[in-house]
Amino acid sequence: MSKLKIGTRGSKLALTQCGWVQRQIVALMGFDPAQADDIAPLTIITTQGDRIQDRRLIEAGGKQLFTKEIEDALLRGDVDVAVHSLKDMPAAEIPGLSVCAIPVREDPRDAFISLKYERVEDIPAGARLGTASLRRQAQMLSLRPDLEIVMIRGNVDTRLAKLTAGDCDAMLLAAAGLNRMGLSQHIRSFIDADIHASAPGQGALAVQCRSDDLGADWMRKLHHEPTFLAVQAERGALEALEASCRTAVGAYATIDGDTLSLFVEALSADGRTRWQRRETLTHPNALSARNLGLRLGVEIKVEAGPDLIQIGG
Repeated sequence: MSKLKIGTRGSKLALTQCGWVQRQIVALMGFDPAQADDIAPLTIITTQGDRIQDRRLIEAGGKQLFTKEIEDALLRGDVDVAVHSLKDMPAAEIPGLSVCAIPVREDPRDAFISLKYERVEDIPAGARLGTASLRRQAQMLSLRPDLEIVMIRGNVDTRLAKLTAGDCDAMLLAAAGLNRMGLSQHIRSFIDADIHASAPGQGALAVQCRSDDLGADWMRKLHHEPTFLAVQAERGALEALEASCRTAVGAYATIDGDTLSLFVEALSADGRTRWQRRETLTHPNALSARNLGLRLGVEIKVEAGPDLIQIGG
């Protein structure tokens, strides 16, 4: 049989989460996961976003920095499948490519990390909080306007090393990444996503293929419908708000039985203004979940007006 080549970024986190998907795919194809590297070998692709570590993403051109080179390789046929962190993917689909599976989601919350303090409420006035995310910056300033926000980028290990070196007093990281890398012991507490919404799609992975290749049995088995419906709603809001690194936008959806609950918020960069919407939807499907996100996003966009864009591009 021909091999199924999987494209991924080369960071430790990307390889960890892609390796998990790789083993899942191989098992669903009926092979021993121990043969994963023979059946579905990984191809490491360096993206522009991987090369830029000293600036906010908006200063370098936006979120597609983490997906474009991999998607180009997929379109050329250099790889057959790509694995992305869903929150890195722009809302608009790439012609010729499709998301073929959304696996079960990891923890979507932000994690509070500090050497001394348990919660963001505990750190002293004027303390330095490390993040490169405009959303996290705005949400934490809404809670603690006295904090000094310090731009911290790099992979997870680099960021943890900067905390240890004293570059900041605390930082926020995605709990999903820490859990997947076996680093959850660094988590001191969690940010409640029902109060401070996570990035749309945070904690979820997207498996992408050429649209002509849709329909493989392993894709159907890998797909997790509740996760898919939740991120459909969140990404609907993302699309409506034209959210990028220029906007502080969060969206968090949960599924309880046959009810989907969606919380969407946008904030000014200093956290002083928050535009929020909440709504529930019974018996959601892909279209109704997305439409709910779109509608709440549009409502916020209309209310916020030009104040929604925080950093000029």
